[in-house]
Amino acid sequence: MIKRENDMVTEIRERMRGGEGQVIIKHLFKPGEFAGNARLCAHLTLGPGCSIGLHDHQHEEEIFYIIAGEGLLLERPDGPEQVLRSGDAAINQHGSSHSIRNGSDQPLELLALILLTP
Repeated sequence: MIKRENDMVTEIRERMRGGEGQVIIKHLFKPGEFAGNARLCAHLTLGPGCSIGLHDHQHEEEIFYIIAGEGLLLERPDGPEQVLRSGDAAINQHGSSHSIRNGSDQPLELLALILLTP
């Protein structure tokens, strides 16, 4: 299956999961378009100063792959922020929490994939 960019649904979320600013979500494929056990397959863009707030994942895991820019990832409420750059990847497994923010002056673009776990 090939899906052209103009056929992809884009949405804008304000203060996503309690974060700051806007997150642009381009759904590459939506549930029902793939047979795998996933909830999200999307290209996310966070402008400068924007973030996705701290949230946990129960019975699912989320993978981030940084396409462009630089993000600051917090893997648990008391953990240090870690810098992710283009080409880096992170996984947040079942029962864990995380947040990501763009602390730079350039857009942060990433692939987000949420897989459901038993």
